Amino acid sequence: MLDFPHRVVFVRHGETAYNAENRLQGQRDIPLNARGRDQARAVGGALRILLGHEIDELDEARAFFASPLERARETMEIARDAMGLAPKRYRLDPVLKELSFGVWEGLTWSEIEVKDPKGLRARREDRWAFVPEGGESYAMLAERLRPWLSRLNEHAFVISHGGVARVLMALIAGVPPAKAVSAPIIQGRAIVFENGSFRWIG
Repeated sequence: MLDFPHRVVFVRHGETAYNAENRLQGQRDIPLNARGRDQARAVGGALRILLGHEIDELDEARAFFASPLERARETMEIARDAMGLAPKRYRLDPVLKELSFGVWEGLTWSEIEVKDPKGLRARREDRWAFVPEGGESYAMLAERLRPWLSRLNEHAFVISHGGVARVLMALIAGVPPAKAVSAPIIQGRAIVFENGSFRWIG
């Protein structure tokens, strides 16, 4: 767990066709579907009501950050518009990309069960450390995120991915890694990380 003095308002991107089909996206660049766009609009409107002037302070500090994958960028721009902010006034950072699932990307879990049962068993034994062929583990994603968090010198608003949220739960909020990797990360709501803990809002 890091000694992290700032607040991060985190939103997972809205739903995509891959989410609806329960397919692993990883770093594939999949756009939002209609429901995902509705989720982005709803969470932006809710955060404008719940956080008010804090949203304006983050915007003034240019402290909005997104993964460069299309589903995160689209979520950010729709959410910012719903907040009454200029849609494209935010920063992209590749460190906020989802963890890569390598050769598993594009597959459903039932397809993986057929194609790579040994790998799936290994993942079930240690989800934090498991690395799919050509991909990343949660532990590797944590090492990717640590320097970014250490450089962050202000409160921030982040739109990224489910895997990133789970790693932030471990790094910022001290959730045991074995528990963090199984945490449901809900689309259309926000997580606030601060004071060594997290809470859902919206």
